[in-house]
Amino acid sequence: MSSESSKKRKPKVIRTDGVPSEGKRGKGDADQDARYYSEESEVDLRDPIKDYELYRETCQELQRLMAEIQELKSRGIKENASEIDERRVQSCVHFMTLKKLNRLAHIRLKKGRDQTHEAKQKVDAYHLQLQNLLYEVMHLQKEITKCLEFKSKHEEIELVSLEEFYKEAPPEISRPAITLTEPHQQTLARLDWELEQRKRLAEKYKECLTSKEKILKEIEVKKEYLSSLQPRLNSIMQASLPVQEYLFMPFDQAHKQYETARHLPPPLYVLFVQASAYGQACDKKLVVAIEGSVEEAKALYKPPEDSQDDESDSDAEEEQTTKRRRPTLGVQLDDKRKEMLKRHPLSVTLDLKCKDENVLHLTFHYLMNLNVMTVKAKVTTATEMTTAISAGDLLSPDSLLNCLYPGDHGRKTPNPANQFQFDKVGIVTLSDYVSELGHPYVWVQKLGGLHFPKDQPQHTVAADNSLSASHMELTVKLLRSRLQSRLALHKQFASLEHGVVPVSSECQQLFPTKIVSRLVKWTAIPYEDYAELSYTKDVIEAGLAEDTHLYYMALIERGTAKLQAAVVLNPGYSTLPPVFSLCLNWKGERNSSNDDNIRAMESEVNVYYKELWGPKPGYQLLTNQLQRLCMVLDVYLETEPHDPSVEGPKEFPQEKMCLRLVRGPLRLKPFKFNYPQGFFSHR
Repeated sequence: MSSESSKKRKPKVIRTDGVPSEGKRGKGDADQDARYYSEESEVDLRDPIKDYELYRETCQELQRLMAEIQELKSRGIKENASEIDERRVQSCVHFMTLKKLNRLAHIRLKKGRDQTHEAKQKVDAYHLQLQNLLYEVMHLQKEITKCLEFKSKHEEIELVSLEEFYKEAPPEISRPAITLTEPHQQTLARLDWELEQRKRLAEKYKECLTSKEKILKEIEVKKEYLSSLQPRLNSIMQASLPVQEYLFMPFDQAHKQYETARHLPPPLYVLFVQASAYGQACDKKLVVAIEGSVEEAKALYKPPEDSQDDESDSDAEEEQTTKRRRPTLGVQLDDKRKEMLKRHPLSVTLDLKCKDENVLHLTFHYLMNLNVMTVKAKVTTATEMTTAISAGDLLSPDSLLNCLYPGDHGRKTPNPANQFQFDKVGIVTLSDYVSELGHPYVWVQKLGGLHFPKDQPQHTVAADNSLSASHMELTVKLLRSRLQSRLALHKQFASLEHGVVPVSSECQQLFPTKIVSRLVKWTAIPYEDYAELSYTKDVIEAGLAEDTHLYYMALIERGTAKLQAAVVLNPGYSTLPPVFSLCLNWKGERNSSNDDNIRAMESEVNVYYKELWGPKPGYQLLTNQLQRLCMVLDVYLETEPHDPSVEGPKEFPQEKMCLRLVRGPLRLKPFKFNYPQGFFSHR
């Protein structure tokens, strides 16, 4: 088989058409090139759809020829060999057609790719140009934004106004003919004028510097003279001490006070300076002094000395510390509380003297870690006062200065930052330590120049002299008024406890000459007992009774009738009047809830209190109210109708002259006293 196939195989012949094989190309090569590239030119002339139809027809013919060859071979007839060869030849022709179509398809694909690549390159070129243009646009926009946002140095300069510029600048600089119409030239002209002015000021500044140097030299000469004068003045002051004592002019003592004041903390220093200035200018009876240890105050500002101990000392300390027991948690907290509530060693005292030589002593302390001030009060009377049981709280340090300004109870710290400090050491409130430290009233902080705003919290609060000066005069007047009102109440309470209602001669016209009802009892009661009374609920609900007020019980009698009066005394007496709540025990219990006349009696003392103020400053208001209460009880009892079922004379005969006994549907009685006619009428 191999020999037969080798015989049938024809030798491969390379035709050169008579052209040498080396390097020379003739016409045959040119024809071959033309034939090779003819298919590329033919692609442009042929229709791809027709080639596709030709491809389908060729494939169908190949399928048909292959099927016929297979059928002829399956028959096995030798005569069919010629037919099979014929069909093979036809199949080869079709294969040639398919190869040509394949080459055409590849050429078309290559051309399509080349066209696509060229189009893509064009698109990329256009896109690159677009990106370049966008970048240029963005760069231009940035430059425009920079130009718009550019702030020239001349905008920071405060130039003179246009009117002043055209008024003061010379014409060669202002050039009004040009600058009035052109803003740019106007700005340049104003800058030129500013430069000219600054040159003048610079020359003037140099002149001032030279004069300053001359003055400084003169000051140095005078300082040397004064320093040499100081020892002589000291000797003169020492020699003049007996004269100062004789003339009551303690210059040396005042000098020592100011030397000590240098070691005060800022709030106490502000208080000392402002109180001293106010005392010298407006109030000669205000005495300001500094108490405490100056050495301890100096030690607060000294830096701790570095201790360099020997090794033996350190070993001994280590042995001691190992033997000591660690403090418990409770002891540590107590130490931290004491450290937090530590007061400055120095304090400022104010002595307010009144006309009757009574003195109010105020001692101001400064809590260094809490940055608040506290005050302690004490009263010294010129004469020994009668001891009154009910007047025990009037002059006590805890209530004497209470509510000097409305709502200022002095129980809580005014510094909001202190609450966070208290939480760290377990302090619930500062009121537990008020008896020892003093009361941190708000007005005390203001006298020291401290202000703690709640809506705008601040990290550090500095002492302000202007704040202290603005509150000094009013606070001193309120303190002196508070002392006088409490002393007046103290005297009145001594009489009230003995059943005597003292009425001054100026107030006699407010009452009739004869009042039968009398005060039997006057005692102080706690707030809890006052709150338990059934006829005081309205006062408590109205917010007129707080635990900071003073409470008293008065008992007025006439015959079998007993009138109980629960009195609320505001700390601001007599600016704020006392409030009375009444209960009459006579033929049953009568109060404002079941008897309209009892309500009218309360109105006489609570609503019309201005009639009872008397002479200014109205310290007799309480006694006048009690006297009016006795008067209206007489009117109430005397105008009651007589019960015919009871035999005998009327218990309370009518002694007061009344125009009408009752009036209106409420059957109100005439409680208003008319002077000098001496009769009672309705309001």
